[in-house]
Amino acid sequence: MARPDKAAKVAELADKFSNSAAAVLTEYRGLTVADLKKLRRSLGEDATYAVAKNTLTAIAAKEAGIEGLDETLTGPTAIAFITGDVATVTKGLRNFAKDNPSLAIKGGVMEGKFLDAQAVLKLADLESREVLLAKLAGGMKANLSKAAFAFAAPAAKLARVLGALETKAQENPDVIGGAGSKPAAEATETPAAEAAPEAAEAAE
Repeated sequence: MARPDKAAKVAELADKFSNSAAAVLTEYRGLTVADLKKLRRSLGEDATYAVAKNTLTAIAAKEAGIEGLDETLTGPTAIAFITGDVATVTKGLRNFAKDNPSLAIKGGVMEGKFLDAQAVLKLADLESREVLLAKLAGGMKANLSKAAFAFAAPAAKLARVLGALETKAQENPDVIGGAGSKPAAEATETPAAEAAPEAAEAAE
């Protein structure tokens, strides 16, 4: 490979390391061309899977600011650069490796940090983004239902209280004025002492 081609390949790998959601390094020794095609198809549009030279990968990783990758760069290496759901892709790689022992997961990179093989396998145990979103939506729906009930409950209680007061008011109108209120007749009556002078003046 000519020098400019190597530089271009390093730049491409460094860009993928920087812009992918994660990357998984594998050893594919023993896999046939048909096996590799099957693996690529299983990953779908969530990842690209391609063979990479160890020397160029090491340089690209350093340019991307990733440390600790050198120890995994032994033997034939192919990298899955994940652009979609990390859990789905790592789960697919793990399942493929179970059915095809020739594929070995060597390590990975996520958020610029090196992950060993065990850490990559733990990513496969995570729930997919779709499942998490579904749970989040379900949780939000449940919380909204609780909130709606909380808002409705005081209103219902208030309606019951007002209804009870209305019933008591109909049975005893004095309840509206309170225990210390005078009856309406008393409130409107003019005292006799005040009415007498007015009557005398009218007689004159």
